[in-house]
Amino acid sequence: MLELIVISTLNGVLSGMQLFLMASGLTVIFSMLGVLNLAHASFYMLGAFFGYQISRWFGFWPALLIAPLLAGAIGAGVERFGLRRVHNSGHVAELLFTFGLAFAIEELVQIIWGKSPVDFRVPPSLDFPAFTIFSTNYPVYKMFMLLVSVAIFTALLITLKKTRIGLIVQAALTHPHMVGHLGHNVGRIFMLVFGIGTALAAVAGVIAGPALVTQSNMAGSLGPILFVVVVVGGLGSLPGAFVASLLIGLIQTFAVSMNGSLAGAFGPLGAADEPTWLADIWGVTIAQIAPVIPYALLVLILIFRPMGLLGTRDT
Repeated sequence: MLELIVISTLNGVLSGMQLFLMASGLTVIFSMLGVLNLAHASFYMLGAFFGYQISRWFGFWPALLIAPLLAGAIGAGVERFGLRRVHNSGHVAELLFTFGLAFAIEELVQIIWGKSPVDFRVPPSLDFPAFTIFSTNYPVYKMFMLLVSVAIFTALLITLKKTRIGLIVQAALTHPHMVGHLGHNVGRIFMLVFGIGTALAAVAGVIAGPALVTQSNMAGSLGPILFVVVVVGGLGSLPGAFVASLLIGLIQTFAVSMNGSLAGAFGPLGAADEPTWLADIWGVTIAQIAPVIPYALLVLILIFRPMGLLGTRDT
């Protein structure tokens, strides 16, 4: 039991920090620009494929620097020449624009790299066990992912809350005309914020790509859980996204390791004429419903606390 708790806790924290690494850019974009970017997971995928291609040419460490810069430049261009033009039409137009952009990016990735997974591997310098717990080896690469996630969270929080740049960016969202009168280029601020947000998604892609499977449908499989994280944590709340990522990572990890069911707790159904579907539901284990639990949590949050765990209700 102790082994299960320790290993599941460690795996849950690692999984949660990976989620935060991916959700941080989405949170920054929404908190600064008020745009819920449905194509955010596509920039994560771009980062993974850019990282794969650049690592083949120059190695993993140059890829970790160059790929986010490329994705961030594309994101800044998207905001400047696309999103800004539909901004005046309201949030529905923005959502539809980013929704279409997600499909466009996926098609381009399939044209260039194909539909099959690519061979994006962990760099040899980080391909060894970090430590051993209960005969289980934990790779140093996962510890590297954890450290990068914590570093990004700390840097973002300090930048947004404690620096003049963060204050200007936040003021530009709520009082753009006043910030403009003070001599700041509000349009350029929004473009840079969107570019930084997409670059953060690309950082997550470069780092997660070797640990997970890098393929053209990875954005579609990740996108829904990212929105669960930002909504549960509170739209636009960076600490909320951090807490929600850890919470969802721990819940899913512990759920996957549990084989308990109603049949195991209370015994099989007694009546012989019980419907087959009821017996099937009675025998479903917690591990089998683990993928559904985050979405059930999302529904409960929307019912009982719509602003999220650490979010604030708009006035």
